[in-house]
Order: sequence, then structure tokens, then C-alpha cells
Amino acid sequence: MNDPFAIEDDSRPSAPWLNGLNPEQQDAVTATEGPVLVLSGAGTGKTRVLTARLAEILNGGRVRPWQCLVVTFTNKAAREMKERVGRLVGPGAEGLWLGTFHSIGVRILRRHAEAVGLSSNFTILDADDQLRLLKQVMEAEHLDLKKTPPQGVMAQIQRWKDRGIAPDKPEVGGLDGKLYQAYQARLLALNACDFGDLLLHTLTLFLNDAALLEQYQEQFRYILVDEYQDTNVSQYLWLRLLAQKHRNLCCVGDDDQSIYSWRGAEVGNILRFEKDFPGARVIRLERNYRSTPHILACASHLIAHNAGRLGKTLRSGLPPAGTAEKVGVRGVWDGESEARAIVEEVEALQRAGEKLASVAILVRAGFQTREFEDRLISQGVPYRILGGPRFYERAEIRDAMAYFRLVVSPADGLAFERIVNLPKRGLGEAALATLNALAGRTGLPLFEAAKRLVTSDDLKPKPRAALAQFAADIDRWRATLDGMDHADLAATILDESGYIEMWKADKSPEAPGRVENLKELISALGDFESLPVFLEHVALVMDNDEKAEGDRLTVMTLHGAKGLEFDTVFLPGWEEGVFPHSRALSEDGGKGLEEERRLAYVGITRARKRARIFYAANRRIYNKWQDCLPSRFIAELPEAHIDHVSATGYAQPRWSAPRAVTWTAPAQPVAESDFRPGERVFHTKFGPGTVKAVEGDRLDIHFDHAGPKKVLASFVEKP
Repeated sequence: MNDPFAIEDDSRPSAPWLNGLNPEQQDAVTATEGPVLVLSGAGTGKTRVLTARLAEILNGGRVRPWQCLVVTFTNKAAREMKERVGRLVGPGAEGLWLGTFHSIGVRILRRHAEAVGLSSNFTILDADDQLRLLKQVMEAEHLDLKKTPPQGVMAQIQRWKDRGIAPDKPEVGGLDGKLYQAYQARLLALNACDFGDLLLHTLTLFLNDAALLEQYQEQFRYILVDEYQDTNVSQYLWLRLLAQKHRNLCCVGDDDQSIYSWRGAEVGNILRFEKDFPGARVIRLERNYRSTPHILACASHLIAHNAGRLGKTLRSGLPPAGTAEKVGVRGVWDGESEARAIVEEVEALQRAGEKLASVAILVRAGFQTREFEDRLISQGVPYRILGGPRFYERAEIRDAMAYFRLVVSPADGLAFERIVNLPKRGLGEAALATLNALAGRTGLPLFEAAKRLVTSDDLKPKPRAALAQFAADIDRWRATLDGMDHADLAATILDESGYIEMWKADKSPEAPGRVENLKELISALGDFESLPVFLEHVALVMDNDEKAEGDRLTVMTLHGAKGLEFDTVFLPGWEEGVFPHSRALSEDGGKGLEEERRLAYVGITRARKRARIFYAANRRIYNKWQDCLPSRFIAELPEAHIDHVSATGYAQPRWSAPRAVTWTAPAQPVAESDFRPGERVFHTKFGPGTVKAVEGDRLDIHFDHAGPKKVLASFVEKP
């Protein structure tokens, strides 16, 4: 019987897993000895290379499967690789140590848990349980959770863990450091750990027990790592320790796709690979098997503006396929016209026989999805939000909408229950139980029951005062429904309730995006006649069946799109402050800007056949119109490979300095409209109105029902 692990003669015939690989890929597969960095550009077949390399090692008889450690970043990637390797090498793949950093960490930690003060049956806490435990620790320290938000403390603790810093290290100090120590002590007492501990504890094991470290160094003769550019410091240190003996470490990654610094990823890990592992080979995979030459030229030209990179240039590995389309760059007037233009193109592609599933709209920030969702629904185009909830399903939007619903309809008990103690007003379970009991006895809506309850002594003074203030606020806002602009009222509600401030004080990575979404919600109100009309619109929007099967367009963020590909990709919002994002521009040393440029590179390279970039001359942000400058990234695209058309009155923008942009002269003067101030006009969306001012083809109109708007003359007509 053949031994599947028998050492084979090196003169064996060409291995089947090498068939179809280009020379660079074959080099990456067969260079099995010593440290190797495979710089794998977008669409260059890195998964195939990793799988073939593993087959080369196993079928070459160099080691037994359990002597190979393969680390991926997602469970999905681990399953896919195991299936592929299984097809190539058969049952031998079952013994591999193959999984995510966390799953490998759990496997090691359960074997040696006692060495770090745990039992082998320790519990792994999820994010909610972690935060709940930290709150208990902070309350035991008599801290005011409003003045010291636990989300911010938890974010700092996780940053320390991502950097491999234990609570007893000198870098840990201040109040956050004290809470870190107390939190870790509480975890040990509960025989629990969080995700950060899964690597931190194994690092502690390896650093404190040289014999144990040597045992694992001896076992793992070959180590393969996927997505190396996304490793944090803790993962980097862990890998360096394990690879010290045999040095057969192969890291596959792309420094140009390092876009997760907010999760703790350190692009420096891949940039200094050759320094960390002297004598390392660097193999560049530059033949892209996904995109057209125009798309690849734009991506390569753009990313070349980054200084912090190892350098490579994508080129097409596909056979010529006729005349490929250039990358489209479109200037539009505002966000609404951007959504309209993109959805019109989507419908044209659908009429031409393209599947909606092959089309994606990739946005920089979650708040941008709102206008696209509204437009897609109004046109009846099926869609899905990938990687997150639809705009109106987001928790912060539901909370805000509950405030608006309660102001419009005080009898809305579900809205009342959602927000009566959000933000925290000191209304505990006992107070809410008393309120519900009164409502049940009297049959009154919860809001009316609350107003009655605060006139009695059934509640303690503190919750009674809080409930009375909440009821007074709702009544006060309701009294201004007819006399105050509804968008201004909505902003006032979110401000005076403390809800916006709650998220501004939150230090979690998601908090800034939630604030942006709330600002976009206020902007959305400007398109509607009143708050009740808006609430009715949202109810209809939510009726769109997200669970419907069939051919659907994808809407998602650029961060979520990494690893995916589509025939056609729309990239809206390429303006300064949106993309690159304003937060990135303020980061020291240009690191934030370089990561934004890498994100743009990722976006462009998701496209197989067509990439369309859009920028707007104006955007309404927090219900205020703002003039926008086109993203500097547009000026970094090669003119020979783009098709630029602007409907804004400007020719192609050329970026000249970090804080300024120079426009070339308009290709043609903006045509004067036929409208004059004082004329009555009709708009298909906003209805009848009166022209107040004319500037070229841009009109300031006061609509009878929608109020003042800035619109293009081509969208209105004379009655």
C-alpha cells in the first residue's frame, strides 16, 4: 500500500498543480525553502498560488501535514483553501493546522490554558459581553460612565492587545491602564477571555516558556500566511517567534491593499519583511486575470503616488478582448443627480442583457447609500446591501426615527419604549415596570401614562424628574411641528435629546460613521414636505423586501468590497472630504491619505470590464449645501485611460497641492437659462414654485410645498 507521506524522488515529473501557472506563480510555488514574500497584486491568483504551494510541500514529502501551519484572515478563506488542497493532495490535508489567527490561538491556548491562569474550558466573550463586563469593572470603581464612556476604554484596551502589550507592561498607564488591569483580572476570575486574548495569551506562553516555544517552532516547519498586509503587531510578533527556527515562512499579501489600520492592521509589517528576515526572496505577481488594461493602468498610476510601498505594476494577463472601455469619470451637479445618473446607467446595462448581480455601487462611507437606496426603490431596481444593514435599518437611524415618530404620534408605544431611556436618563427597570403597570391598568398610551405618573410620588425623585423632562421635551418639540422647518426640528431633537452627543462621545470605531449617518438622515428630510410625509416615505422604503431572491444589484462600502469582483463598478462621491475622507487628511505623516489612496486602488480593481467614477459639485451635508472639490485621486488618473465628462460647468480638475485645486477653464460657457426671477415654474418632484434667483443654468426656487431648493434649469418647466 502506498504511503501518502513517503519521501518522493526529486526527479518526479512536473506536478499537476503547476499546470497553467505563469512563471512568476510557479516561482512562488516552488520556492519552498527560506523566507519568501509573495507580493500578489489584485486579481493575480494568490489563492491558487497558496494552494499550489501547499500541495508542493505536502506532495513533495518534505513534511507531514501537521507540520504545516497555514493562517488565513477569515473562516471562509480557510474552508476554501482546505477544500482546494484536499482536491490536490487527498486525505493528507486533514492533518493541517489551517485556520484564522484566532482559531489557531484557541487551539494552542486550550492545550496550555493553566499556564496563563485559565482552565482549558475557558469561555470566549463576544463584543457585547466584553463591554458589559467592562461596565461592571468601571461601576465597581465608582466611575461616571457618561464622563468616561466604556466604549472608549475598550477601544484602548483592544489597541494594547493588538500591539501585544499585556496589562503589566510599562506602556500601560493612566486610568485606562488601571481599568485594563482590573478587566483582565475579572476575565481570569470568570475563566474567560476576549478575542484579543487569544493571541496575547499565546504570546505570553511563548515568551515565558522557552521549551514550549521550541516545541512549536520544531513542529511548524513550514508556515504560510495569507493577507499579510492586514496583520497587527500581536500577530506579527506571534509569527516571528514561530518562524525563527526553520525560517520557512511564506507571506502572501499586497501592501497596496492594506486598508484596515482602524482595526489595528500595520502596513509596516509587510514593508519591512526583508529587514526582519534577511535573505528573504520577494516575488511579485503582477499579471492580473480580472480587469481590462485601462482599469489596470488607472489603478497602477494612482497607487504609484504612495511613497510607503514596495512597488509593482499590474498588467493584464488576459488575452485581448476587442475594444475595452476606458475608465469613466463623470462630474455631476449634486448627490441626487449622481444617484439618478448611476441608476440610469444600471438600467441601461440591464436592458443590454447584463445581470444586476454583476454590478456594484461602492461607497466610501455608509451614509452615502441612502440616496442610492431611495432611487433604486423608486425605479424598482432590486438591490442588496452587502456587509451591513440598509440605511433605514441601522440602529442609530431607527433610534432617531423613533424620536421623530413619537413627536408626530405620541401614542406610538414602540417608539416610546425604544428611546425613553436612550441616551441613559436614569430610568431603571423598576421605574419602567411601574410605568408599564400604570399604562396596563388605565389603558393609556405609554407617553400619556408617563405624564400622569410624574405628577405622583410613585417614582423616586431622580427617575421622576428624568421622565418629566423627557415628556416635556416631546411636548415642546411637538408644539413646533407646524411652525419650524422640519429638517431643523429633526436636528434640534437629536441635539437637545443628547442622542448625537452620545455618539460623538463614543470612542468605538463605528461611532464616527453613526454620526455621519445621522447627518445624512437630516439631509434626507430636506427632500420632503414635512416630518409626517418623510415618515410615510420611510415606511414604504422599508417595505422593500430585502429577503427577495433573484438578480440584485450590490451596494456596499469600499472596505467591504475587498476580495470581491464585478463586471461593472460604480464609484460615487470622489470629492475632497468624502474621498479622501476628511478624517484621513488630518492624520500625521500622510499615513491616512496613503491608506485612502489604497482604498481607491481597491475600488478600481474590483471591476472586470467597466469602472465609473463620479464626483459632485455640490452636496447637502447636515441639510446645508456645500461646494465640493473633486478628489485629488481623479487628477492622479492617467488621461490616456480615462473618459472624463463633466456636467458641472468645469473641465477635468487637476490637483496641484494638498489643500488647493486648480480648475482648467470650462470647455464651453454655461448656457444661460430662459427663466427669470419671479417666474412660476413646475418641477416633477417638488411641484410648483417661484424662481428667486438665476445663475447660469442654476436656479434658486422657492417651491410652494418643498420650500427653497437649488435646481438645474433643465429639470423645471414653465406652466
